[in-house]
Amino acid sequence: MNMNTEHVRCLIIGSGPAGYTAAIYASRANLHPVEYCGMLPGGQLTQTTTVENFPGYPQGVDGNQMMMDLREQAENFGADIRDGEIVAADLSQAPYKLTADDGKVIEADTVIIATGASAKYLGLDDERKYNGMGVSACATCDGFFYRKKTVAVVGGGDTACEDALYLSGLAKKVYLIVRKPYLRASQVMQKRVIETENIEILFEHNTVGLFGEDGVEGAHLVKRKGEADEEFVDIAIDGFFLAIGHKPNSDIFKEWLDTDEVGYIKKIDNTPKTKIPGVFVAGDVADPVYRQAITAAGTGCQAAIEAERYLSEHSL
Repeated sequence: MNMNTEHVRCLIIGSGPAGYTAAIYASRANLHPVEYCGMLPGGQLTQTTTVENFPGYPQGVDGNQMMMDLREQAENFGADIRDGEIVAADLSQAPYKLTADDGKVIEADTVIIATGASAKYLGLDDERKYNGMGVSACATCDGFFYRKKTVAVVGGGDTACEDALYLSGLAKKVYLIVRKPYLRASQVMQKRVIETENIEILFEHNTVGLFGEDGVEGAHLVKRKGEADEEFVDIAIDGFFLAIGHKPNSDIFKEWLDTDEVGYIKKIDNTPKTKIPGVFVAGDVADPVYRQAITAAGTGCQAAIEAERYLSEHSL
């Protein structure tokens, strides 16, 4: 084995609630896990300010702080947590070969993939500028902060409609900004949105910018962009929610594992198992439905328990 190859019993790829929880369980089971944190150590929660819906924090907790606490907890039990990214995977045979961005090759008896998903953004500079100051990609995470205020949701599919409906129960008014002249959402969702009094659908509108002093105060829109009757419209809002989908970070595994059409890794019988023995998934990379910190943490626990069982059954 050359200097640049290392053998481990359990490799965890990605951090966030799923990866860190897997590391806590795997460490306590004496698997001596190695965890690579990826591009965004701590995951999506580090992009949000206060987490109020994770059990055990009656006053809420800062997303960054919570992830640092989880990481420290895993390290206290002996997890080897590294900053760095796994950039290539060879799952053709066990032990599986994973390559890190520094060229190191990890040969792993078990692999837990917890690489998460990234919210899709429109690509406006203003989205970055106001991130955490009125711009959010998670209505169920941040909607509570906009009680009796005015918000906008961008998107025309089921997620956008669900977010608009969810926010309509909290906010005074919800604009649904839809690029096309129709909604892509299922008929049931469309009907519910249309029948909700405080939701106003702005069809054929594109968002071109956001404005505000200490946070989002409004959005610059273009109606019927590129048409003869194109017009610029400004709306006053306190919050701007993106609901144009998530992209699971599964690209390097697609050659080996089954994914759905969006890229979410498929599980076997709702367990963390994938079609490759000893390779497990946890968190948002395999969850198009719930996408919450608590559900991700739960699957991180399941994946670590499955990895431990697999190692013991195969005497590894």
